[in-house]
Amino acid sequence: MQEVATKLPELTNFVQLIAERSSSNAVAQFLLRWENVIFSAFISLMIIAVVYLGTRKMQVVPGRYQNFLETVFGGIDDFICSVMGPKGRRYLPFLGTLFICIIVMNLAGLVPFLKSPTSSLSTTVALALCVFIYAQYTALREFGFFGYFDHLMGNPRGGLAWSIIMPIMMLLIHLMTELVRPFSLSLRLRMNIWGEDLLLAMTADLGLKGLPAYFFMTALSLMTAIIQALVFSLLATVYLALVQKGEEVH
Repeated sequence: MQEVATKLPELTNFVQLIAERSSSNAVAQFLLRWENVIFSAFISLMIIAVVYLGTRKMQVVPGRYQNFLETVFGGIDDFICSVMGPKGRRYLPFLGTLFICIIVMNLAGLVPFLKSPTSSLSTTVALALCVFIYAQYTALREFGFFGYFDHLMGNPRGGLAWSIIMPIMMLLIHLMTELVRPFSLSLRLRMNIWGEDLLLAMTADLGLKGLPAYFFMTALSLMTAIIQALVFSLLATVYLALVQKGEEVH
């Protein structure tokens, strides 16, 4: 076990072990400072390797490995299209990658000597900003600049709707909503994963007498990791659905 600067328990991971055994203080500080980035990059490379190995020799009659990957991506495709309709398939690469990265990052904390990068606010803010920027890009592509501005004002039509108060109020409300979304997305994911990792480390500190609690927390952490990945991906899907032209949304 290792205590962080805030005196809260944390499960030891391999980056911390390397930093502790490093003869260079500069290297140790670098590793600890970029710890979450290192794990994010490590997990990303691992996902790329898994997908590459499963798709480099595609077969008409898939083997177990290819069949597993097709089942996973098929399930994600069904999930997205159930929210956005057939048009949602256009966003499968982004939303599918987002879901897989988040769920693997969440589950990494349950693997000995690994860490959940999503327990860090810097990681979840980066993920939330990706969703925010992509949603704005999608809105501009769908509506155009002036069309999106009209959308943010609530598509006012008629003399009463174009009174000076209502469009400005709708614009302010929509702008606040758009700006708050990255904060809510990042904080929800970070606090849930950070909390589960903290409780897991606390029960591990109890030793043998805390073994039942540790197993219970492991099961709870597994469930939380999956649910939070689903929630984050569902909200990202809904945000993209909200910036589609109304008549085309399922």
